Amino acid sequence: MRSFKDKSLENIQVQLVSYEASITADICLFGFQDGHLKVLLVNRTVGPFKNCWLIPGGIMEADETIEQCANKVLKCLIGLEHVHMSQVKAYTNLNRHPLKRVVTISFYALIQPENHPMEQKMNVTEIKWFGLDNLPDNIGFDHLEIIKDSHTLLKQNLKNNLIFGELLPEKFTLNELQTLYESILEEELDRRNFRKKILQMDILENTGAIKKGIKGGPYLFKKK
Repeated sequence: MRSFKDKSLENIQVQLVSYEASITADICLFGFQDGHLKVLLVNRTVGPFKNCWLIPGGIMEADETIEQCANKVLKCLIGLEHVHMSQVKAYTNLNRHPLKRVVTISFYALIQPENHPMEQKMNVTEIKWFGLDNLPDNIGFDHLEIIKDSHTLLKQNLKNNLIFGELLPEKFTLNELQTLYESILEEELDRRNFRKKILQMDILENTGAIKKGIKGGPYLFKKK
């Protein structure tokens, strides 16, 4: 293979004969169940990694944007619609797909599993939520790397902007928010310092309502 210096300048311009690769969208779905952050994986009966666990993914067609492709993938594989997604990064390893050159654009989405019923479609034989500390060994392609990168970006977005999507209900207690933080960040947080920091961010509103059925009657908050 020629070095970068050996390549002519004409090879950096798009031409009709320029090399083409397939483009896919892979979506890492995170959910929060029983106090733990989980990721959704599917098992499919087709493809190079059939009978392995994968995050939902599929190819972009000529008349689609990558965002439209990502929405199509979720609808066609697991019947999921109207989900907000954030783009993570592109994966361009030369040998990431055994059949041909495939570039993937990855996304992550944050949902409450109980609010999004799913169904097995298009050769999907199983849909399952896995804890990040209990992932299966047989994850296909480079999807384990995508999961880790998506989790890293989620951590950053949570720390910087308190972005947690639908992982919590619209109204939540500070204790529930701290539990979510600890699950995502994978670390234990001091209760007093956490509450001080969160309230100083001035992005939460105390609804004045009390959560029923919990000792001490904690207040319910929501994002402003």
